[in-house]
Amino acid sequence: MFAATVDHGLRPEAADEARQAGALAASLGISHDILKWQGWDGAGNLQDQARRARYSLLADWARSHSIAVVALGHTADDQAETVVMRLARSAGVAGLSAMPVRRTIHGITVFRPLLGITRPDLRTYLTRHDIAWADDPSNENMRFDRIKVRRALEVLEPLGLTAPVLADVARNMAKAREALDWYSFLAARDTVTIIGGDVVLDLKKFRTLPEETARRLFSRALMWISSAKYPPRRAPLAEAMNVIRLGKPVTLCGCRVLRQAERVWICREFNAVRHTETTCDQIWDGRWRLYGGDVQNCTVRPLGPRGLNMIPNWRETGSPNAALTASPSVWIGDDLVAAPLAGMANGWTAELVGGSEEFFASLLSH
Repeated sequence: MFAATVDHGLRPEAADEARQAGALAASLGISHDILKWQGWDGAGNLQDQARRARYSLLADWARSHSIAVVALGHTADDQAETVVMRLARSAGVAGLSAMPVRRTIHGITVFRPLLGITRPDLRTYLTRHDIAWADDPSNENMRFDRIKVRRALEVLEPLGLTAPVLADVARNMAKAREALDWYSFLAARDTVTIIGGDVVLDLKKFRTLPEETARRLFSRALMWISSAKYPPRRAPLAEAMNVIRLGKPVTLCGCRVLRQAERVWICREFNAVRHTETTCDQIWDGRWRLYGGDVQNCTVRPLGPRGLNMIPNWRETGSPNAALTASPSVWIGDDLVAAPLAGMANGWTAELVGGSEEFFASLLSH
């Protein structure tokens, strides 16, 4: 068994607290590591960046120890606070399901076994077993929204809005989310075709989908193509859906959405990958591997308008101009070697990392 503590380096006391956690782990015969974050430059949302860094550090640590599942200490109180914060943002079913008991982050399964236990109950247990804990002074800092919500919940508790009740709301929303995920998956199977890594929707069928199902399908398509970790905001997503139903093009989340006859074509936006370049033995744009001839001196970059003009028969692919200009191609300097998705293979192939089935599977994962 292994344990780890993340020291964000934001308080001088944190290093001692991490060492105390290590001493407790050692007394239980558990190997312990301290993971230090040094990535904050003072810009942006500190709590959000610290949370992302924490997951990234834990995932890297878990992989280095061949650990498939990492257990975290979030409690019912943490869950309740998350629900209220999501309410303030007009969240839907997915947002109000808050933190799932299990989810995959950076390729590692994260497990939260204490979501049904309140913070006071946990502290009572620790006191009974003579186990000390550390309180982070930032938990008293009213500059942070989570701390404001924590204080508000103390006022709402007499009305029955307790941590266990709100945690139950999250569990109920999680069940509703699972049902929506399933019907979105079925809708995708009936509505979507994957062509050259792009998501192509049957417009007639898409227009008949229930609003929430269509929204989830469209959002997931944007995330899958752009490799985004988080979905686009509901307002711009809803606006984009209204635009494409009218048959007009739109750009969102690093993707281009186009109308082609009775189909909606969702592809990568050229400007989002304009400067993305790798060697031929690396993954390009987080999605593509190219295989073929001699990789010496070759690079992979987007085909672009100039490259597309070098391929006279690109229209025979059936893919729109915008999709092909953002597709991966092989170059030696300024010379185009291959563009497999645009009809110029020259012995090269472009393969999606994870394959096209990954898109459909992503509708069921959270």
